[in-house]
Amino acid sequence: MAITKISDLKGNKAPLQTVDMPIPELATGELLIKVNTCGVCHTELDEIEGRLELTELPIIPGHQVVGSIVETGGEEDQVEAGGETRVVGMRVGIGWINSACGRCEYCKSGCENLCPEFKATGKDVNGGYSEYIKVSQRYCVPIPADLSDEEASALLCAGAVGYRALRLCNITDGMNLGFLGFGASNHLVLKIARAVFPESKLFVFARSEEEREFGKELGASWCGDTAETSPLKLNAIIDTTPVWKPVVDILKNLKPNGRLVINNIRKEDADKDYLLNVDYARDLWMEKEVKTVANVTLNDIKEVINVALAHNIRPKYQIYDLLDANKAIVDIKEKGIMGAKVLKIA
Repeated sequence: MAITKISDLKGNKAPLQTVDMPIPELATGELLIKVNTCGVCHTELDEIEGRLELTELPIIPGHQVVGSIVETGGEEDQVEAGGETRVVGMRVGIGWINSACGRCEYCKSGCENLCPEFKATGKDVNGGYSEYIKVSQRYCVPIPADLSDEEASALLCAGAVGYRALRLCNITDGMNLGFLGFGASNHLVLKIARAVFPESKLFVFARSEEEREFGKELGASWCGDTAETSPLKLNAIIDTTPVWKPVVDILKNLKPNGRLVINNIRKEDADKDYLLNVDYARDLWMEKEVKTVANVTLNDIKEVINVALAHNIRPKYQIYDLLDANKAIVDIKEKGIMGAKVLKIA
């Protein structure tokens, strides 16, 4: 399934087209993966609707890929990457990070997510809405047997970027944490936060009553609408909403020295004028700050998998057939399904 043109989902409920593509040819250092599952992400909406610039069209989207290695770009069935073995038959995962230069100041400091040569799976190179995908042998991770394909797919982006957002909150156990928006990523982060910060109070802000009830089921201390005022001020808030209005509304809930972490690659511009409603004294003074999450590192993916296994954290997900990818995309747009959405391919 490929993006063949920029589409407005208000007028096009089938923005992806079925396209026959050759099996990717490998260069030295690359692996061919037969795809089992691929998660569906709001970032695909940003690509389809033109908020996120694509390298070329058509492009196969999808960056939460789980599959098995079927071929290496060399004569051997086994290769080494970063001190780890990759062997034909191994089940691996591919996230948003497809490659980085490995030479710049960011790569050398472990922040390859900021590399100027960063390439994203499903944006700069073909992704996982497909039967086969190729990837550098370095930028895939082994998937433990205790995780199903569907669970692992949801962790590779929603989990990994959510985990990075949680780390960027810079909180310790006992501090109050808020979640603005409660979809694929934040529902996983709440589970992680409950495990690693057991003394912290957790607050969910969501438009949907169903999502607020879901937050309560997962152990949130309080759940309310995105415009409501929480009963306690918060040390940090993770935002995953696609627009600006709830971001401005939420700032009043931060404590002095509090931090809002925006977990989006792009925001929709429809309500950008709402930013003019930011009140400096109410919303930003007292050393409050706003920080963004940019991409993920390979280490974020490895760590969130380890945390999920250590604390028996599993995502809620809904399965779609690959040929129903358009329905999954529209469901994200229209908030049709809670939790993660995963395409079943193999």
